[in-house]
Amino acid sequence: MAPWVVAIIAMSLYLVFAFALGILAGRGRSFYSVSEYAVADRGLGLFVMWFLMGGTIFSAFAFLGGPGWAYSKGAASFYILAYAALGLLPWYLIGPKVARLGAERNYFTMGDLLGDRYGSRAIVVIVGIVSVLAFVQYLTLQIKGMAYVFNVLTEGHIPFWAGALLAYGIVVIYVVTSGVRGAAWSDVLQAILMLVVAWILGLYLVYTLHDGTGPMFEMIAREKPDFLIIGASGSQMSAMAFSSAIIMSMIGFMMWPHLFMKSYTTSERRIKLTVIAYPVFAIFLVPVLLIGFSAIGVVPPDALESSDQVLPHLITYEIGATGLVYGLIGAGALAAAMSSSDAITHGASVSVGRDIVLPLKPDLPESKQLWIMRASVVLVGAFAYYLAIFGGDGLIQLLLGAYGYIVQFAPPVYGALYWRRATREGALAGLIGGVGVNCYYQLFADATPLDMNAGMVALIVNIVLFVGISLLARQSDEIRARNAAFVET
Repeated sequence: MAPWVVAIIAMSLYLVFAFALGILAGRGRSFYSVSEYAVADRGLGLFVMWFLMGGTIFSAFAFLGGPGWAYSKGAASFYILAYAALGLLPWYLIGPKVARLGAERNYFTMGDLLGDRYGSRAIVVIVGIVSVLAFVQYLTLQIKGMAYVFNVLTEGHIPFWAGALLAYGIVVIYVVTSGVRGAAWSDVLQAILMLVVAWILGLYLVYTLHDGTGPMFEMIAREKPDFLIIGASGSQMSAMAFSSAIIMSMIGFMMWPHLFMKSYTTSERRIKLTVIAYPVFAIFLVPVLLIGFSAIGVVPPDALESSDQVLPHLITYEIGATGLVYGLIGAGALAAAMSSSDAITHGASVSVGRDIVLPLKPDLPESKQLWIMRASVVLVGAFAYYLAIFGGDGLIQLLLGAYGYIVQFAPPVYGALYWRRATREGALAGLIGGVGVNCYYQLFADATPLDMNAGMVALIVNIVLFVGISLLARQSDEIRARNAAFVET
């Protein structure tokens, strides 16, 4: 039997198992409860939370984009380790407070919190629209990853569009039926599988192709001087671009609405314990980079259409693995992409229902809110699928591009939680200004000041507008009292 046939069988078995787990996770739960669909009735335990949050970071950008960046950009790929280790730290500070406010005031989304704090429907709608647009960009990244896996590991027998449709179609079905609980329990399976595969594969490739990490890095340093040094003449990223990308990602990580929403799914204590345990996932990302470095000097650049394809290429063309190995590696890569795409798809659907539709129609019954959320799963997924098939950006570029928009939520969120003088006018001005500046630099400008990340430039503009206008605005006694009560909760 041809290796690609065995690979399809192995990956298909994994998909069936993931599908069944996702469906069964929501079995017996209320089909008509927004609380259950959106936040699992605020009852997820520590074990599930750790895998849910960890699986979200260990996505297609890590499993495919990570090796691609290590192979093509060298030291710039260390951004991924810093991002994984530091990204969740702010949750230790804001997570318990958000959980407390959510339980007291029945919040399900970031828009619920900001709309209540600032007394503005416009802020909620803006947050919802920006969230969905960024979600689509991030989801496109995951779908591209699924497509790469099927296409390359089956030696082109499964077209790019068909592999993405099969894997992501399964995600859509279990998210529609089981909500966040289906995504959470599927992520437990997916995280375990992809971590085991990553470590075995990373070490195997390094020792098979280079006889160890020492000889591998010595070869890279000899043949590509400064490739492993940020900001040096042979580096692929300047020190400013590297540092600002890390800072932006750290500030923006918990501003992703699908992650912010997880504050409402569990207790304050479990949030703190999850943050303490979470940096372990940064250790699990090390072999992902080793995979990319192992390809240097082995895979010629003209052999790849995109550097994101370096892992599947190594497996199919360089080490001569069996079909079963193809399938296991393919399952691990699919798990990485699916573990993020389910959480993102679910978050996007809740944002559409709660942050865009509900503010415009406040009297919408709960049953209709749920159906809008479920319909949004299909609509958002279809749009992201279209972009994945016909778009051209690489996986890491898509991630950083989406972060540039999401990080703009940080000033109004931190202001809402900790600054009594924060105002609706300042929050609106900062959001609009930050999103506009980020859009300009990503779509129209050739460069940013000092080679800073575009999202970081936009965030600075956002903060200046938010703080300046909030300080100039006048507040009534009623608003002061409401703000004080919110901050002191």
